[in-house]
Amino acid sequence: MELQRPTLALIPYGGKMGEISESETLFPHRAGNIYKIQYSVTWKEESMEAADHYLNMIRRICDYMMPYVSKSPRCSFLNYRDVDLGVNQNGNVSYEEASIWGTKYFKDNFDRLVQVKNRVDPDNFFRYEQSIPSVANRNYVIAE
Repeated sequence: MELQRPTLALIPYGGKMGEISESETLFPHRAGNIYKIQYSVTWKEESMEAADHYLNMIRRICDYMMPYVSKSPRCSFLNYRDVDLGVNQNGNVSYEEASIWGTKYFKDNFDRLVQVKNRVDPDNFFRYEQSIPSVANRNYVIAE
């Protein structure tokens, strides 16, 4: 399916999913969530003007929806990456910077992911614009 306009997909939640604790798996968005909303937009034009036009279109829809979605803090689902939450410039980022988007994706599970990252990838080989930081060789305190 190729759409050249904004799309909202509402994926229903509830039932068994709401019975699983936020800390039982890394995916915390469970109890109290009625839907997961996926915002998307596609286009074929290659110009920066087209990109700006379509991205601004989807941002206006997000702004319109803001009173009706999670807040305090705003949350997001990692598989529907939201770079408007923040990004690092080169894949290396401090715990404080990464927690801006990390807590929106993982809530209280973010610290647990940082601890795992420190054990399995202390040199931060696996990284991208919103990756979990490796702080193994830095002086950051992570909540236990």
